Amino acid sequence: MARQHIVCVLAVVAALVAATSATPAQAQRLSLAERVTLLENQANAENRSAGQANLEAQNRITQLQAEVSGLRNQIETLTHEIEQLKQRNRDQYVDLDSRLQRLEGGTPAAATPNSPAPADPPRAAAPVPAEAGPTVVDQAPVAGAPADPAAEEAAYQAALDALVERFEADQSARLFQAFIRDYPASPLVANAWYWLGESYYVTQNYDLALEAFQTLLAAHPGSRKEADALLKVGYCQVALNQRAAGEDTLREVSTRFPGSEAAAKAQSRLRTLALENR
Repeated sequence: MARQHIVCVLAVVAALVAATSATPAQAQRLSLAERVTLLENQANAENRSAGQANLEAQNRITQLQAEVSGLRNQIETLTHEIEQLKQRNRDQYVDLDSRLQRLEGGTPAAATPNSPAPADPPRAAAPVPAEAGPTVVDQAPVAGAPADPAAEEAAYQAALDALVERFEADQSARLFQAFIRDYPASPLVANAWYWLGESYYVTQNYDLALEAFQTLLAAHPGSRKEADALLKVGYCQVALNQRAAGEDTLREVSTRFPGSEAAAKAQSRLRTLALENR
């Protein structure tokens, strides 16, 4: 208000001076008044510009804060999902027997004339690197001194721990290949084939996983892992875009192993596939 009053006074003075003959001193005062007015106008314009810039900066800061908050929420969500995936992996790869016992011990049920046939004709055994030697299906049990039970148990457990404890699928696959090669007569060979398939499956190497599971079904009918292996055959077929064959295999799991956990998983997967078809 004081500034506006001064401006008004100066304007009146300038008008009076203009109406009379101006002396050099009066002309100088008029010039100063005009310069003051000009400077005030410039100051007002600059203040308005600065205020607009401050407002835009504040809006940008608010926007950035909202973006940072959104990114934090996404990080928290992803972290939670990763933890859930880790837990699901533990649940998937650690079955009840392997957690209650150091080994999935006991001799697998022997095949009988009435044993059901494998789900699919077996393909070639899962490839084993050259340094690992031939696979179990190409190598007959070696006659002679029996294998050291302690060494056999340690080799199997090391391979299993690599998968279910440390989630080192590549290392687990190599260790299970070595176990199958070194202990072809072991009662744990069927289990080793199953976990070899799981080692491939978790890395999405579905072709090799399928071969490992089918080898188990063909070479070890009646194994304790038969139902789970047949289930994973269906999973692999679906993952390899063999949809019809995969659904048939999953239905076979329910038919051959009613009431089992594998049958429940097969039914759940079939329901999921049915929903995807809608």
